[in-house]
Amino acid sequence: MEDARQILAAFTQSIPQSVLGPERTEYILEKIETLSDEDRLKLIKYVNAILSVMIEREASDIEIGGEGSGGFVWFRIFGDKKRIEQIPKLTPDESTALISSLINKNQREVLSKVRNLDFSYTFYHAKLGKNLRFRADAYFDLDALALNMRAISATIRPLDSLEFHPYAVKMMSHNFMKFGLSLVTGITGSGKSTTLDSIIDYHNRFDPAHVVIIASPVEYVHKSNACIIRHREVGRDVLGFKEGVIQALRQDPDIIVIGEMRDPETIMAALEVTDTGHKVFSTLHTSSAVESLDRIIAEVEPAEQERVRNRLADVLVSVVSQKLVPTLDGKRVMAKEVLVVTPSVKAAIKNNNTGEIYGMINQGAPQGMVTMEQDLLRLFKERKISKDNAIAYSNNKTRMLQLMRAV
Repeated sequence: MEDARQILAAFTQSIPQSVLGPERTEYILEKIETLSDEDRLKLIKYVNAILSVMIEREASDIEIGGEGSGGFVWFRIFGDKKRIEQIPKLTPDESTALISSLINKNQREVLSKVRNLDFSYTFYHAKLGKNLRFRADAYFDLDALALNMRAISATIRPLDSLEFHPYAVKMMSHNFMKFGLSLVTGITGSGKSTTLDSIIDYHNRFDPAHVVIIASPVEYVHKSNACIIRHREVGRDVLGFKEGVIQALRQDPDIIVIGEMRDPETIMAALEVTDTGHKVFSTLHTSSAVESLDRIIAEVEPAEQERVRNRLADVLVSVVSQKLVPTLDGKRVMAKEVLVVTPSVKAAIKNNNTGEIYGMINQGAPQGMVTMEQDLLRLFKERKISKDNAIAYSNNKTRMLQLMRAV
């Protein structure tokens, strides 16, 4: 660690004082290439050592650099951000150089141009005897580089452990339904990727299918078992989500996993590829099943909305909307809303009556449906979460209070 600190200090002291503001970061991004391979390896080992501390403390995320960090390294531990004072502070120039050393020349050029870079990072943890993977996002914070890295679980939770109703699992299964769109939604950090990986692993245990995963970045790397599984990382293996979806059609897939439907073009491509008879799984940043439907339709041009509404009604089979709620023992548990598309739900989407769907979910327990409020009530009754958190994490506070009064 001391060697790495000396390398950072020497490198940053060589930056001309006349280079200021964003040009200073650009200078570092360009000149980091002048470091010897030995020095860059020491910087990478320094980052690996910090990440090892992160894993030992059971943190999910790490923050390095940028004005907002105050020079500290920060961890998110069981949902709370904490500065780690035991790790030496870094100046903005030092953290910018450290982050620059983790990425290659092409990635540095993208970061310089777009001001943001998603990438994956892997290192071998000798003590644990295995590779650890991280999802990383580098970006600018007041003219300096900042970095978030999220630990990717080395193990997958079995789908059974997520407590879905058997009928909801059946609707998501490629064996039961060979085509259709299933969505996993939630805010950032709500465990969408974990659920998606559990679904992929579920198929990989018994379904002789071809799975193509398009992600930014690729997080968990699945080993082909019953399925043959392809991983295509946006920016490395394919230019974008839309291109990945279109290209997948020529790759003989059964299941296509789209990491995120983040723009109208990807949404349209997902609907079209599902319409051709493929099973598609994807994610959205929405907090409820009904909001997910409205968001997809609202993303496209008004002239296209009626066509998209009808196509969505035809291809959608299920929506899981989830949140991670603090538990009484200081950890977190998944609360979920599950929508299974029945003929009544299909008709409500086509007739632009999505406001009626919440009531259908509320009454849809026999079809595997559950509202967020019903699932939070279950967790409260099982003494896993507090009453205050059940109310705080509900989408419909009035309905949650009504359910609480009935307990």
